[in-house]
Amino acid sequence: MASLDLDDLPPRIAKALEALAPGEELVLTRGGVVVARLAAGDTAAPSELAAPPSEAEMKEILERFESMIHDEF
Repeated sequence: MASLDLDDLPPRIAKALEALAPGEELVLTRGGVVVARLAAGDTAAPSELAAPPSEAEMKEILERFESMIHDEF
């Protein structure tokens, strides 16, 4: 999942995104062609979004990360 901080956006765009009500959709276009649709959802507490990874999942993630670092350098 991608994340974008509204503070990093121009104020006009940040206000438009903040104004979206749950269920509303924002359509992004370029040259009249739809390139993306953003749907506003209900805000949830971070604990409701996802459970933390298990110890086995965390180990696998760290192993992949270490492997990527070694491959890069």
